[in-house]
Amino acid sequence: MDKLKYGQSFVTIPSTLLEKAQILVQKIEPEPLQNYGEAITTALRQPTGCKPLAEMVSPQEKIAIVVSDITRPVPTSKILPPLLEELHLNGVTAENISIVFGLGIHRTMTEEEMALAIGEDILAKYNTVQPREFVSLGETSRGTPIEVCKEVAQSDFIILTGNLEFHYFAGYTGGFKALMPGVSSKAAIEKNHKMMLEPAAAIGVADGNPVREDLEEFGRKFPRTFLLNVLLNSQKEITGVVAGDPVLAHRKGCEILDRSNKVYVEEAADLVIVSPGGFPKDINLYQAQKALENAAKVVKKGGKILLVAELKEGFGEDVFEDWLVNSGSIDEILMRIQEKFVLGGHKAAAIAKVLKENEILLLSTLPDDLVRKIFFTPVNDLAQLASDDFDKVYIIPYGSGTLPEVKNSAKDK
Repeated sequence: MDKLKYGQSFVTIPSTLLEKAQILVQKIEPEPLQNYGEAITTALRQPTGCKPLAEMVSPQEKIAIVVSDITRPVPTSKILPPLLEELHLNGVTAENISIVFGLGIHRTMTEEEMALAIGEDILAKYNTVQPREFVSLGETSRGTPIEVCKEVAQSDFIILTGNLEFHYFAGYTGGFKALMPGVSSKAAIEKNHKMMLEPAAAIGVADGNPVREDLEEFGRKFPRTFLLNVLLNSQKEITGVVAGDPVLAHRKGCEILDRSNKVYVEEAADLVIVSPGGFPKDINLYQAQKALENAAKVVKKGGKILLVAELKEGFGEDVFEDWLVNSGSIDEILMRIQEKFVLGGHKAAAIAKVLKENEILLLSTLPDDLVRKIFFTPVNDLAQLASDDFDKVYIIPYGSGTLPEVKNSAKDK
């Protein structure tokens, strides 16, 4: 592997770096399912932890299907046809189905982006919703307001879709995360995400993670909810399907992901080069941050991380950009998040925590002066690093989906 994905193209890794580097990829690169449509149908009929989907819905009911927005790598246009077919086989008409885009705090999508996400035929045939109005239904035991978009709150049955990968503070994506933060209010998301500051809110941890536990309590407010999650390989091909109870099926998927995507190394490195895996994972820094967080787990204190990410949409979120661009120091960012938790600012703080211990280099389309302003070091060509003396180098080609760990937690800190 001598290239890293960069947007929808590639950058070449110099041979001098390759010679000294260890490539960190999944222990098992899962093969794509030969017939993912059939696998999805089977999962819907033989779910984990609940009755088959056909036995849970009635033809006259209003059904909300929550799908991911364009910033996620979910192959929604492949997931929806077998799901919709299963509903129609059981008497549910198109008029009783709404497809709701889980925007979280991301921007609204264009008509073209919606067509790309779910397919032109589905966009033309079904009602689609981008959350705007929210309904309040109480709060969780941790004080998170249970507020979801009107169309989901007023539906009779909710189907949550998405893909399952590692998440830097919710442990994993997928499960009830499609509901919270997917179709939740900003106030609800902020309250839940503030728990990322707690030590137990860690990547690759579901049970005992306060963020995950809170969003699952939030989700249980909606008892008539069904999960359909897929697992993907580095080529974004469907390799596995889990369906059923939004917690039990989710944990089954987490176990599958752990077996293939956790990678262990003997020691931390002086330099870690990481690519999120190309578009859409490097569409903006808000998304690419996930790969940066993963890479930080296997770099020495004082070492360097090189993030290779196109970032064609820049930062991707206004508050996030403001905190990075207009803060006077790394410490100022960390102080601000302690004083008041603000969505967008939370990701700036996550980056600041890495910057406190490591130098972050960035190869992107951002101007060099802007890169320096956010406390990164601009790199225009990987060859710039070829002459540096690094004893240990790791290269992570699919950083958003690969979780590296130092064995026995013996990271050199």
